[in-house]
Amino acid sequence: MVLDELTSYEPILKGWSHDKKYRVISKDKKEYLLRISSNDKIERIETLFNILEKATCLELPICKPLEYKSCSEGVYALYTWINGKDAEDAIPLLSEEEQYELGYTSGMELKKIHSIPAPETQEEWEIHFNKKTDIKIKKYQECGYRFEGDEHIITYLLNNRDVIKNRPQSFQHGDYHTGNMMIKNNKLIIIDFDRYDFGDPWEEFNRIVWCAQLSPLFASGMINGYFKKTPDVMFWKCLAYYICSNTLSSIYWAIDFGETDLAVMINQSQDVLSWYDNFQTIVPNWYSSSGNN
Repeated sequence: MVLDELTSYEPILKGWSHDKKYRVISKDKKEYLLRISSNDKIERIETLFNILEKATCLELPICKPLEYKSCSEGVYALYTWINGKDAEDAIPLLSEEEQYELGYTSGMELKKIHSIPAPETQEEWEIHFNKKTDIKIKKYQECGYRFEGDEHIITYLLNNRDVIKNRPQSFQHGDYHTGNMMIKNNKLIIIDFDRYDFGDPWEEFNRIVWCAQLSPLFASGMINGYFKKTPDVMFWKCLAYYICSNTLSSIYWAIDFGETDLAVMINQSQDVLSWYDNFQTIVPNWYSSSGNN
């Protein structure tokens, strides 16, 4: 298919991606998702398409990749369109049992995503991530914004570097939370792999803060569905570490998006500190091993 065959473009404005996104309709009345990215992303998109083809073999519920090509604005990627509801809007309207079950399903699907291996050329994870952590602490301290209680998060990061030692690596969705999920016919669909990466599978849970703010039962279900049991203490230590790291970087990252988004991230930092009792505990207080409040 070429762009000339598309007759209708409806912009999709939700989200923080710099890509242009559209719901498009072709001459034969079929709907698609169109993403237009800058030219420098073409190799990354090619890698993603190859990986998503493997993902479809795993029967993951995703927007299937169709084609990508250069265009006048950069490079476009075309995917199947999902007529569903945004999970962020749909989940709060469900029963507690349904919220937990969808979370459980999201955990099982995440486990499939992590079955796709990382390249053998990846730098050792402990070295790689600790370099990132040093950069995040420095950028946060220099960005001009601080949140109350940040010393607890920085202290946890500095004192617990060893928890990620010898961690394996795999393909990562890169932004796995309810904001990148849809519900269609009561089934979960995973969208927006554009922030994909390779690294420790457990790092993927760093975005679970969004799920926990929306539905603690969904977040609990995600963890339980991934492990099929209550995780051991090492997972909780790693999760706390990754959430600390992501909480710091979210502050300076949000600055470019304006005061409203910055306030969202600062508010989230306060939720994180509350869940972990200023990191005096490693299991967040919203977690339920059974799906019951």
